[in-house]
Amino acid sequence: MSAGIVEEKSVTFEQGIRLDSGRILSPVRIVYETYGTLDSSASNAILVEHAWTGNAHLAGKYNENDLKPGWWNEITGPGRLLDTDRYFVICSNVIGSCYGSTGPASINPRTGKRYNLTFPVITVRDMVRAQKFLIEHLGIERLLSVMGGSMGGMQAQEWATQYPDSISSAIVLASSPRPSPQAIAMNSIARWAIFNDPNWRKGEYRQNPKDGLALARGIGHITFLSDDSMNAKFGRRFSAKDGFFDFFGQFEVERYLNYNGYNFVERFDANSFLYLAKALDLYDLSWGYDSMADALGKIAAPMQFFAFSSDWLYPPYQTGEVVDIMKKMGKEVEYHMIDSSYGHDAFLLEHETFTPLIRRFLEKAEAKG
Repeated sequence: MSAGIVEEKSVTFEQGIRLDSGRILSPVRIVYETYGTLDSSASNAILVEHAWTGNAHLAGKYNENDLKPGWWNEITGPGRLLDTDRYFVICSNVIGSCYGSTGPASINPRTGKRYNLTFPVITVRDMVRAQKFLIEHLGIERLLSVMGGSMGGMQAQEWATQYPDSISSAIVLASSPRPSPQAIAMNSIARWAIFNDPNWRKGEYRQNPKDGLALARGIGHITFLSDDSMNAKFGRRFSAKDGFFDFFGQFEVERYLNYNGYNFVERFDANSFLYLAKALDLYDLSWGYDSMADALGKIAAPMQFFAFSSDWLYPPYQTGEVVDIMKKMGKEVEYHMIDSSYGHDAFLLEHETFTPLIRRFLEKAEAKG
């Protein structure tokens, strides 16, 4: 069964939060959705973290005519991995996004105008700091688990190191303790695409800089795929609509990237894209610590990690680095390297590969209480 009809919720924290940069962001609005019922002891809550351009709409539909369910609908609902008859599932939109939580597209109450580039640079740790306010607002002292993929996995790692007494377990999929220079380079080129669009106007646009943002999305989307998945989906097929020797004729993979890019422009804000990309590039689990081992030493909860063999954005060796350090420190940690041809997006597309493993892990966390 699916999660059914759901509603978007929000809460505003007037006191705001102090960011890693030292600046105060106030007020802070958090948009979130919940599924299931919080039990009397508030011990069955699972926080699910979304990836870069995701949102709080994890599962279900907003009305009967809604054609697009939430982004992890397949694993959320009665009897599913995130069993809403058993767990109280929460998904919040990160600050910096354009899906309702405070971000560069929000109105700055001090000026009455959009923040745009006056919005402060934020970090993944700042996102989690804001989520901690939300969890406390919901009356939850300790989460049964926090889980997420990609940027969501980074948030799960931050919960484990920054708030070790506030979680009973953490699940990290297709993520990294710190993106590689190659990943940063790809984001850098995506930023150029937006910066060089004359309609960006240094962030003061009235309408999305379509060409720049579409190109940026196309660049980013390539990193989510793999050679195998692109071969399987497109091969070297040439568009049937174009002549083979037409100079502007396109391969099917080109058409796909074009469609995906311009479709993305209709749902996401360019400045939010830039701010979240910056947060990804800045991410370093060991930031503020003497070493990675020093950061991981803070972890008190069991952790489960998943890497996917064809993921070249956050390759398995990066997850392996964290797991090896944790094992040497005697931490309770599981590592599963999934053989997959889907690339980085495998955590969204191949849920059947990790569902039984996560289900057992969550049952163990429940049993420990």
